[in-house]
Amino acid sequence: MKVHWTNTAIEHLSAIHDYIAQSSNQYAKRVVDRLTKRSQQIAGFPLSGRIVPELNVEQIREVIEGHYRIIYYIKPDQIDVLAVIHGVQRIPWGK
Repeated sequence: MKVHWTNTAIEHLSAIHDYIAQSSNQYAKRVVDRLTKRSQQIAGFPLSGRIVPELNVEQIREVIEGHYRIIYYIKPDQIDVLAVIHGVQRIPWGK
């Protein structure tokens, strides 16, 4: 299944990169690479992520990569990555 990164998720990746790059550009690139590569798992196994607890919606799931939550929405024809947030952050649209 095709994975589409929303503008919001891309902005999150960019912000993560920029923050980490203040200390190490090489490590920032590595973190972003690991986060984007998780979309291969999502593409092949969309239901492998857990249902996001704050939302409790079957189609909205997440996978964890390091300290980050990759939140995605399963549609019939594609998967939309909605957000990439640090594990301690609250989802802005959650309860």
